[in-house]
Amino acid sequence: MADPAIPGSGDADLGPARSLWSDAWREMRSRPLFWISAGLILVVVLMAIVPQLFTFFSPQPDPQYADLSKARLAPSAQAWFGFDAQGYDVYSRTIYGARSSILVGLGATVVTTLLGSVIGIFAGYFGGWWDVVLSRLGDVFFAIPLLLGGILALYTFPNTLDTLYLVMVGKVVLALGILGWPSIARLMRSSVLQVKPHDFVQAARALGAKPGRIVFSHILPNAVAPVIAVATINLGMYIALEATLSFLGIGLAPPAISWGVAISDASGIGLVRSTPHMLLFPSLFLSVTVLAFILLGEVVRDALDPKLR
Repeated sequence: MADPAIPGSGDADLGPARSLWSDAWREMRSRPLFWISAGLILVVVLMAIVPQLFTFFSPQPDPQYADLSKARLAPSAQAWFGFDAQGYDVYSRTIYGARSSILVGLGATVVTTLLGSVIGIFAGYFGGWWDVVLSRLGDVFFAIPLLLGGILALYTFPNTLDTLYLVMVGKVVLALGILGWPSIARLMRSSVLQVKPHDFVQAARALGAKPGRIVFSHILPNAVAPVIAVATINLGMYIALEATLSFLGIGLAPPAISWGVAISDASGIGLVRSTPHMLLFPSLFLSVTVLAFILLGEVVRDALDPKLR
């Protein structure tokens, strides 16, 4: 409870956090790279949520419509990005492919961030055997390469022709999320250990505050900044990993539409030489999206770290 004799004393523990976020927002707004990356991400998110906005004026707005008589035709006024080997419009499928990438990237980021943060908070705040057990568990998962672990997990639970779209997405999200949490856990543990000795945390403990209140009201607001920065970068990484797994034929699979599936369909040597547009446009959208998230994460990281300003 705040001391009535000391105005604003109840918010003292949040002071550093509020100052950090306000300073970070001011720093980010002053950097053109923030607006460029945020603008690109906004466009991709709109493509994922309402792809019809981008295909409304397209000559072929339906990504599921195929015309074999137009297979492999080059880009033209009738097909802005051309047609693929099955006669699908590449532009429409590239636009609709953003949904799968965003769903997997966002889902995997949420899973890894929540799981890693909870484990990191327990290890950092309670210490002792909690720290030993959880840190060693993280080391075990850290020893498994993320891509290789994802391949093994998805090979163990393969897709079939009857697998629903959301089930396919969920498999990829869980495979990446369960294997990708150790880095977040280590970062959160380190942040908690830095905040834990501060006076406002010790004062709350001396006044008898419960651990849950101390963590959520005092520690988490001051420890979460580096986790948010890394999670933003990770989101771009998970989008790239989804495309890689789909390219290998073990992530998303037709009839699902994704950039990885499109790149896989265009990966034959003959197709790359005769119809390069099949590979060019999905790869370009994928690369720009991943780059935008990485750049945004770098800007957020620099803004939240006073030493890098």
